[in-house]
Amino acid sequence: MNERYKSGFVSLIGRPNVGKSTLMNRLIGQKIAITSDKPQTTRNRIQTVYTDEEGQIIFLDTPGIHKARNKLGEYMVNVAERTLKDVDVILWLVEPAGYIGAGEQHILTCLKQVKTPVILIINKVDTIARDEVLKYIDLYRNAYNFAEIIPVSALKGTNTDTVIGQLMKYMPEGPRYYDEDTVTDQPMRQIAAELIREKALRCLSDEIPHGIAIVIEKMTERKNGMFDIEASIVCERDSHKGIIIGKGGAMLKKIGSAARYEIESLMGTRVNLKLWVKVRKNWRDNELYMKNYGYDPRK
Repeated sequence: MNERYKSGFVSLIGRPNVGKSTLMNRLIGQKIAITSDKPQTTRNRIQTVYTDEEGQIIFLDTPGIHKARNKLGEYMVNVAERTLKDVDVILWLVEPAGYIGAGEQHILTCLKQVKTPVILIINKVDTIARDEVLKYIDLYRNAYNFAEIIPVSALKGTNTDTVIGQLMKYMPEGPRYYDEDTVTDQPMRQIAAELIREKALRCLSDEIPHGIAIVIEKMTERKNGMFDIEASIVCERDSHKGIIIGKGGAMLKKIGSAARYEIESLMGTRVNLKLWVKVRKNWRDNELYMKNYGYDPRK
């Protein structure tokens, strides 16, 4: 190992749906954080690890910073904002836009209260013409003294190697916190729950996903290496339960089949997945339910 080995922590922040989880998955070379085209996909802080001969970077993918509408929303924003002072570098992701909106202005206000170096990532540059990129760089350069500004396409991998190289410049000398094969500190139960939620996000209509949680009721391994997983999809209304189950159970089967395939790919073994649907009215405003579903407001 390099005698002057580097290691440190990086927080990915930004408004909902700017591509934080997609970028993190791309940087570590493996899918850990779930992604979808719906805002507020990430709810908890997810920690992943990138390791090479020069150093180790621990990424903290945080929920999107947004205006909270319930206790779950408040929890998500607090998780994101708390990480700003606990890391060595902040990666702030934005989308190409001709102006800095209210959401970005709020994040700028938060950043001005910390001394942590901030690298601005202008994501989704594959959606605009090349000559427009400089315009967006100038817009943000005039708003804040960024350590670096890097245009990226997390989806296509454009400039992601540059991101790793620039991050290493700001990593302090330190130990290897995790062995080189580790890509996340998330337990498999949590990853499985998130993958089920991802498939529900992608299969269901816009109004329902915000009100669902996934609870792994049972996860056991057979002697032949196969896993049995039983999970509940928790929703807030009886009408939502019917939609999640679908006619003749078709929607629930669709969610389960997609999730099982993804979990099997990640675990490298066969999975027997069984899903149920439960109704817990207004659970997103109930601190006891939130804690039971993995969103403890006191943490």
